[in-house]
Amino acid sequence: MKRPQLVIRRPSGTRLLTTRGRAFVVAGLTVAVVGIGLGFQDVIRIGLLLLGLPVLAALLIRRPAGLAVTRATDPAQLVADEPAQVYTTVTNTGNRGTAFMLATERLGKRLGQSPRILLAAVGPAHRRTIRYAVRPTVRGRHRLGPLTVHLRDPFGLTRRSVDVGATTEIIVLPRIDPLPGRRPSGSGLGTEGEIPHLVALHGEDDQSIREYRDGDDLRRIHWPTTARTGSLVVRQEDRPSRRRAVLMLDPRRPAHVGTGPGSSFEWGVRAMASVLNHVNDVGYAVHLLTPETVRSGQVNLATDPANGLRVLAVTETVPSAEAEQLVQASHSLLAPGGLCVAIVVAFDDTLVSRLARQRPSGVNGLALVVPGPADQVGTIGTARAVELFTESGWRATAVRPGDTISTAWPRVASRDLHPHRGTPDEHETIER
Repeated sequence: MKRPQLVIRRPSGTRLLTTRGRAFVVAGLTVAVVGIGLGFQDVIRIGLLLLGLPVLAALLIRRPAGLAVTRATDPAQLVADEPAQVYTTVTNTGNRGTAFMLATERLGKRLGQSPRILLAAVGPAHRRTIRYAVRPTVRGRHRLGPLTVHLRDPFGLTRRSVDVGATTEIIVLPRIDPLPGRRPSGSGLGTEGEIPHLVALHGEDDQSIREYRDGDDLRRIHWPTTARTGSLVVRQEDRPSRRRAVLMLDPRRPAHVGTGPGSSFEWGVRAMASVLNHVNDVGYAVHLLTPETVRSGQVNLATDPANGLRVLAVTETVPSAEAEQLVQASHSLLAPGGLCVAIVVAFDDTLVSRLARQRPSGVNGLALVVPGPADQVGTIGTARAVELFTESGWRATAVRPGDTISTAWPRVASRDLHPHRGTPDEHETIER
């Protein structure tokens, strides 16, 4: 799968004299000055020749004309902390061939070390493909390229580095951990023995969307989302008896601890990706609550794992005031018979209290509480945050050091952990 090219403007290149080239310039100036002083025309000519050679060499390494660069990855969709291959194809669209060149493919710092490759001669209308490995350490947007070719003249007097082609943007998805629990028949669909409260569809709000494919009925195009995203998307209707799962990740910037792959926010993103995949597998219509989906209005549309993972791949932390919008949006999405999974940070009790109280009767609430910055005044401990959730009928657990979502999930998804008050139907979980 070829990646779209992101065109950027860069300087045409850098040209530098090599040590040998500088020696020729110094020698040429010296000989020319001596020749002028002594009045010897032949000596002056030798000096000018020495000065002219670097100029001639620079002309020989002028920018290689007509080189186009495209890139593809295998697999087509990259996942954090998993190896992948990148295929960079250099095509000569000009009318003259190129010599052997040393090339460097620039990579984002999270993709690995920039590879240096010896690029063989490329004739007119011919192409060469370079293959190298990458291993992204963190999800998000990353750039491949540009390809920088390093040119040297045959005399070794000058060198030049030229950027060829443009950069390619790739999106790296968060890694998914398998969650324990067998897939029950009909789970999330309101079958006998499950929660009897069903979520009926109410127009487009309960329809998932996907990219347009050739042959799709044009009447199913979802125009509001198409206008926002700039690409055609169509409605993909769910079964009427499908129950709703609302997934919320705490995005408050001051609340999270650490940076990079080991930060609490990255732990939450990976955990939420795993939960999204799991609850979709057991039959729920998933609504993902992130700052991005709230801003775009996509929070009202059920999402499939592919779209949900792309959202999580690029989600970022936001100021605490903006995070309040997620709590407000969750209120309209929660409905009896559904599920709410929240990954929150033990930072202050305002967001925790508001979210905990918004769980309607008949909604299964599962909360994973991540430790917050312990050195800040006014922060609450994980024990207090868990208590606030359980007092409002949630199943909640504190994420301990060394926990992964695979080890923390069973503590809230089991039937006997923090059962909330209510009818026996409310004690059912997605692991039945």
